[in-house]
Amino acid sequence: MITAREQILGAVKQSLKKNNPSGNGSDELAQRLSDPKANLIPERSRLPHPAQVDLMESMLIELSATVKRVGSLDEVPDEVIDYLKTRNLPQEVRLAPSKELQALGWDDQSLLRVSSGPAREPDQVSVTGAFAGVAETGTLMLHSGPEGPTTLNFLPENHIVVLRSSQVVGAYEEGWARLRKAFGNGTMPRTLNMISGPSRTGDIEQKIELGAHGPRRLHVIIVEDGNAESGDSAG
Repeated sequence: MITAREQILGAVKQSLKKNNPSGNGSDELAQRLSDPKANLIPERSRLPHPAQVDLMESMLIELSATVKRVGSLDEVPDEVIDYLKTRNLPQEVRLAPSKELQALGWDDQSLLRVSSGPAREPDQVSVTGAFAGVAETGTLMLHSGPEGPTTLNFLPENHIVVLRSSQVVGAYEEGWARLRKAFGNGTMPRTLNMISGPSRTGDIEQKIELGAHGPRRLHVIIVEDGNAESGDSAG
C-alpha cells in the first residue's frame, strides 16, 4: 500500500523531471516561452479601445472602487485634493517615487503634505501609478520596483491609483503581453499585484467586509491620454 508520504515524494520527483526537460521537450518549452499563445479571450473584452475604457470604469465601480476621469496628468493633484476633502481625510499623501508622478504640480497645493517612498505605519493615503488596467474584470496590474514600492498597494487604508487610458487593455492576456514586451524574458519584476477593488473578505457569516487585508478604499483616476499604447506605467 502506498503511503501519503510516498505519493507526495513521487509527485515531487515527477515534477522535477518536468522541470528539467531534454530533447524535444526542451525545444518545445523554449518555443512556447518565446512565442506564448493567448488562451480564450472573453467576448466582452473584444471592444474598441474607448469602449474598453468605459468597461474598465464600470467594472471598477461594480467592485466598490470609485473612479474619476480627468483630461490630463496635470489635473491629478487637484483631484487628489478633492478626494481627500470629500472623505474628510488629512491633507497628506505618500507618493510613489515615480518620475512621472513626482513631476506633477504637488508644490502648487499649499495645504497638501506630500512625502515619497515605501508606505509607513502612519500613512493613511497612498498615490501610485499602474502598469495596466484589465477591462474584462476591472483589475489593475501594479508591479514592484524602485518607482513602485509594493507596500503602497496594501498598507494605507486609502489607495489612489493614476491610470492612463492608454494603459487599459481588454483581457488579461493583453496585459501579460505588455509586461513581457516591457521587461523581456528573464527580467520580470519580482512582484506583480493584480488588484480588483478594495480589499475584502466574506469569511465571517458570508458578509462582505472591506479593508480586511489591505486598503478599505480604492480610487482610480483615469487620465484621458489618447489611444492604446504598449508603454510602461507611472509607477
